[in-house]
Amino acid sequence: PRPALRLAAASAAAAAANSAGAGAEAVAPKKEAVGGLQAFWKFLRPHTIRGTILGSSAMVARVVLETGKTPDWTLLPTAALGVLALLCGNGYIVGINQIYDVSIDVINKPYLPVAAKELTVGQAWVLIVVMAVGGVGLAYSLFGPLIGSLYAFGLFLGTIYSVPPLRLKQSAIAAALIIATVRGLLLNFGVYYATRSMLRVPFTLSYPTAFITCFCTVFALVIAVTKDLPDVQGDRDNSIDTFATRFGVEKVATAATCVLAANYAQTLFWALNGTTGPFFRASVLLPSHGILALMLVRGLFRLRKAQCSMDAIQAFYRLIWLLFYSEYFLFPLI
Repeated sequence: PRPALRLAAASAAAAAANSAGAGAEAVAPKKEAVGGLQAFWKFLRPHTIRGTILGSSAMVARVVLETGKTPDWTLLPTAALGVLALLCGNGYIVGINQIYDVSIDVINKPYLPVAAKELTVGQAWVLIVVMAVGGVGLAYSLFGPLIGSLYAFGLFLGTIYSVPPLRLKQSAIAAALIIATVRGLLLNFGVYYATRSMLRVPFTLSYPTAFITCFCTVFALVIAVTKDLPDVQGDRDNSIDTFATRFGVEKVATAATCVLAANYAQTLFWALNGTTGPFFRASVLLPSHGILALMLVRGLFRLRKAQCSMDAIQAFYRLIWLLFYSEYFLFPLI
């Protein structure tokens, strides 16, 4: 069932390059007895895989609704191993990012386990090597050389994002392109193709899939830019070039809001166009996106009212991710 299970592998490869996570999520250990396990959980940055898992689930649901077919449930055990590969890939990339960003994280994200010395750098290396080897092994053994190579390419993207001499995260444009490519293109098209293969349905590109891919690619670009808003001081101290260090928090947040507002406005084209309109439920698509756009504008006003305090910046960034998640929740319904 190699083609049937490309869904999990495609998600794994997408998550593997998703080293730019969501907003700050400080979690302090509650008890010494569970400190090691909790440190490992924090090391994985579980919120970074939320979008991938949610996006994959939404795409599967959409394809099932479009085709009227159901997957072969006997493939669930292998699919579960695909999810494990996804977790390994994500863990490797966010882990190697923490290793090479430790001097920045001490300033920007002191709650992360390597920066907080809950894990040593040596322990972090052991964890990411195990996850990389395990993930690649699962991808190749379960899904064959094509998907295994795609998975390895995802790890490669995540590596050059963080590791010298390339360390592409130092370039605002390169970092944004990596994140947008993976989150917008690879995830959505990859999962869509894999799901249709799983259902043994010929591949044809649907308008809803084209919509979610365009929409989420723009959204991923914005996430790639706004992820640096809470990190301005640490990035400046470590010579990391970001749009936030160039232009300031308020200007970047305003520009991001304008771009996303235009992104929401483009739903009018998809819903009301004579060619694409019949493939969407305008009564759901338009009101829901109007509400989400208003939430975004409200978030910007709150950020400005708070004079871009750190709490307000983090709240704005969390809002961006909430809106991103909301899109995938809505996707099967629109």
